[in-house]
Amino acid sequence: MPRIRYQVAMSLDGYIAGPLGEADWIIIDPDIDFDALFAQFDTFLMGRRTFAVAGAAGSAAPGTKTFVFSRTLPPADHPEVTIILDVSPETVAPIRAQATKDIWLFGGGTLFRSFLDAGLVDTVEVAVIPVLLGEGIPLLPHPAHQAKLALTGHRVYKTGIVLLEYAVEKLAA
Repeated sequence: MPRIRYQVAMSLDGYIAGPLGEADWIIIDPDIDFDALFAQFDTFLMGRRTFAVAGAAGSAAPGTKTFVFSRTLPPADHPEVTIILDVSPETVAPIRAQATKDIWLFGGGTLFRSFLDAGLVDTVEVAVIPVLLGEGIPLLPHPAHQAKLALTGHRVYKTGIVLLEYAVEKLAA
């Protein structure tokens, strides 16, 4: 079954964007193969704000699908994506069922928190960028619940980026 993977860049002090959503602090490491990374996914999940900044062009590549979680975007205005109203196991199950590769949860901290609270995140993959922002949009905004993670991989790049990969430990039903 395809995994839902939250993959994000984060400053060393825990921010995924600057106070105004800036991402100019993110280092592009030449050793990271972005083509290989994107080839692992055929489905992208975004929040409204991320879609407005990064995803307004629709799907990231031919053969991929983009779903935007928003209560305010009119679906008729965005025929290139599918608008979903709420994060829940019921709304995400058909998305996971249609995916043949992993699913990239490509959104901000609020969307991540919603997916995590619903038990829908399988992995958290954080590229820690060697910068201290001091303020900004946190990886996991308040109010948040504790989630246990198990380290499954890591890599250190010459630029100082540290990629940490964790499996989300699921709670017993």
